[in-house]
Amino acid sequence: MDLSIAINNTDTLLVEALVRRERWAQQQVYEHYYGKMMGICLRYAGSRDEALDLLHEGFIKVFQNIGRFKPGTSLPAWIRTIIVNTCIDYYRKNNRRRTEEISDAYQLSDDAPDVLSGLTEKEILEAVQSLSPAYRAVFNLFVVEGYSHREIADALQITESTSRSNLVKARIKLQEYFAARKIDFDHQGQSTNTDE
Repeated sequence: MDLSIAINNTDTLLVEALVRRERWAQQQVYEHYYGKMMGICLRYAGSRDEALDLLHEGFIKVFQNIGRFKPGTSLPAWIRTIIVNTCIDYYRKNNRRRTEEISDAYQLSDDAPDVLSGLTEKEILEAVQSLSPAYRAVFNLFVVEGYSHREIADALQITESTSRSNLVKARIKLQEYFAARKIDFDHQGQSTNTDE
């Protein structure tokens, strides 16, 4: 039997059990996808507790809306979309954004060097969590999720120029964060902590 067919059959049986609101199925999905989805929430949240709240809210939405899942769709991708949208909704609900001046977006360069390439996952996560909610949301949506500035503007209800400006400012803040911790980058992009 083809492995993809076996996985699809397993997902189909699992989704059917979720539609019937069977607890074992909910527990299995939660435990299986906890790590990956928590990683997403940690990138958007300001703390581990906030990320856990987002994760739980996201899984509640998954279980409440499982009847909308379309057969043939990837279950992990569908769950991920709900988790990301939960994080976006949280941002919109809890953060009053100020519109940046359009001139600010043009004054800042979008060509900053990639300071993230040689860092560990933990270093990157700590740095991203240090960003303001506005910068963190735009950074995650653009860099990690691959959204365009137009899509970010629509999702966060901001202008495209604000999205661009916030991305540039997020990159600058990340550079400042690493500079303050004396993390230098050699010519190959590998990080070396000069405090050691």
